[in-house]
Amino acid sequence: MGRLFSASEAEIRDGLTADVYFPRTKRILEERGHASTEVWAEFTAGGLPRGWPWAVFCGLEEVVRLLEGMPVDLYAVPEGTVFRPRSRNSVRVPVANIHGRYAQFGVAETSILGMLCQPTGVATAAARTKLAARGKNVTAFGNRRMHPAISGVLDRSAFIGGCDAVSSRIGGDFVGVEPLGTTPHALMLIMGDNRSAFRAFDEIIEPEVPRIMLIDTFSDERDGVMDAVRAVGDLRGVRLDTPSSRRGNFKELIDEIRWELDMNGHGHVGIMVSGGLDERSVADLAGTCVTGFGVGTSISNAPTVDFSMDIVERDGAAISKRGKFGGRKHPYRCPECFEADVSLEPDAEIACPCGAAMEPMERQVLRAGKRVLPKTPETEIRAYVLSQLGRLQDLL
Repeated sequence: MGRLFSASEAEIRDGLTADVYFPRTKRILEERGHASTEVWAEFTAGGLPRGWPWAVFCGLEEVVRLLEGMPVDLYAVPEGTVFRPRSRNSVRVPVANIHGRYAQFGVAETSILGMLCQPTGVATAAARTKLAARGKNVTAFGNRRMHPAISGVLDRSAFIGGCDAVSSRIGGDFVGVEPLGTTPHALMLIMGDNRSAFRAFDEIIEPEVPRIMLIDTFSDERDGVMDAVRAVGDLRGVRLDTPSSRRGNFKELIDEIRWELDMNGHGHVGIMVSGGLDERSVADLAGTCVTGFGVGTSISNAPTVDFSMDIVERDGAAISKRGKFGGRKHPYRCPECFEADVSLEPDAEIACPCGAAMEPMERQVLRAGKRVLPKTPETEIRAYVLSQLGRLQDLL
């Protein structure tokens, strides 16, 4: 039996997933006497995809775990921070700075970037979707659209970005919540009808698992919802997976289901919708009687944020490639409008155009390869993101 094509943790740590020129560069530096050269390298994004004005920084914890034990110092903005990529005068705002001998940590550059670029994109898409949902529940349903090896990364990133629940067991374990699921079409198709499938779920699956039944496998959705309320004693909700209804108006279908539930004394039963949703369609439905959204591809397949790692100091002297600004920079952010700026000084006083004083963004995370700060639970990171989203909502 052949192995799967996923890299193991050991292969990642050993640099087998690195772009091949990094280990070659290490050899050259060592053989030409530059193994002891110390650098400051910063992680920045020149812009954000799709015209996003802000992003949610995500992936830091995995980077910390990768770098632990290496003789490096790492400074970074807290995971979950809402950031803007550039200052008003076009300087890239670093989300992380690393200090050490390049020959010792350079091979990790490919992995570090991958651990930041994709999670930050996913977390940002999740945050934008959560904003669009106007406080209603959003569950991450996108694992089936991406490689299973990164299911945990996707669910963690989506949860940090604001999703209320994730769908995979590994994702739930990583973020410390119970994964949420309903019933797949396959259950009803194999059992032959809705009621048999719904009743079997209710009788076999543990009672603490929420009873949310998918009602659009066979018949009209109104018949499906009545099958659910008759077959399941403690029905929590029903799910519609038909955003493009055969009748052409998804909102009218949702309203019809709500009416049917209320008329029959089931006002407590919620309505969850899924299937091809994105932040725009979620926003269109957020004002309806929908109580929750299952959002998949648009979150898990979010565009990556194109961070790059650039050397900005060599042995204490500022240096940079063309098009970049040299010198070790300290990032600042306005607590009122989230405008960003940088300074070459760690204790600068910077006034935002809005009149508020900017605050330092970064903290030291590793000192000589050892943690300075303990791991922050994902539930706390998510709460931090939601508090910032509330501020962003006020600014919109």
